[in-house]
Amino acid sequence: MRSVLSAYNLGELSPTAELLASELLTNAHLHTGGPYALHIRPTESGRLRVGVWDKDPAIPSGLGAGFVHGAMPHGASEGGRGLGLVRAYADSWGASLLGEPGGGKVLWAECGWRDPARPDTRT
Repeated sequence: MRSVLSAYNLGELSPTAELLASELLTNAHLHTGGPYALHIRPTESGRLRVGVWDKDPAIPSGLGAGFVHGAMPHGASEGGRGLGLVRAYADSWGASLLGEPGGGKVLWAECGWRDPARPDTRT
């Protein structure tokens, strides 16, 4: 991730993009039974989209419509914080179901960068 972002002069995004990719990939590894893949691409809105595809069509509750913003696991649990971290560090996030049978889903998160030619509109 660091090498790719550096090659495109987006090195300032490395810490956030690496965290997002790590959490999304870990989620796919732990909770799906099939292959998964990382995709990264810039968006038209001036952000970097980090997406992880897997074959499981189930959307995790941490990114679905029923999540509670800011909710994190209680106690000394070692797991269950990944999607909370994605929500906390990403400028936007979501999930997309792929329509074809067996197409699975993509969980994605976006992080932005400052373009000196455009005002910073992030909050």
